[in-house]
Amino acid sequence: MKKRLISAAILAASLVTSANAADYVVDDKGAHAAINFKVKHLGYSWLTGRFNVFDGKFSYDEKNIESSKISINIDPNSIDSNHAERDKHLRSGDFLDVSKFKTAKFESTKIVDKGNGKLAITGDFTMHGVTKSIVIDAEKIGAGDDPWGGYRAGFSGTTKIAMKDFGFKMDFGDVLLDLHVEGIRQ
Repeated sequence: MKKRLISAAILAASLVTSANAADYVVDDKGAHAAINFKVKHLGYSWLTGRFNVFDGKFSYDEKNIESSKISINIDPNSIDSNHAERDKHLRSGDFLDVSKFKTAKFESTKIVDKGNGKLAITGDFTMHGVTKSIVIDAEKIGAGDDPWGGYRAGFSGTTKIAMKDFGFKMDFGDVLLDLHVEGIRQ
């Protein structure tokens, strides 16, 4: 009898814990998410742009943030620097080589609650056929009911990657990434 009570208590505790976690799909269709970048152009100015096509999902548990997870898929062919000829060059073998590397991906491996809505999200980032661990400094922006009867949560974050770490033929140094993610609870 005692073993049954302990088993029931453990099961109840795990159900309560998992009930706090919520799964979200990134709202890439409603333009409520963005993956922006900037990189120095020849050391003279900033080149800015974005990736227009990506998707992802995340699980967020406010009571146990360390158990949260995020996964994002990026189509490198969707790079958009607001200049068609430059975008063609960025898609070439000098940079993204999109004919060979059709996808980029971020998969979280650890999330640390830094307090006051601040998070450190560590994960594996794969681009140009190379996977490196990166840390995204993130912040919870807010969460709540939306006008369409759903529930949303939003975060923003920044990180930087070194072009040389990902094997690009041309290297202009660090790429600064500015990330905005709004998810719709499932």
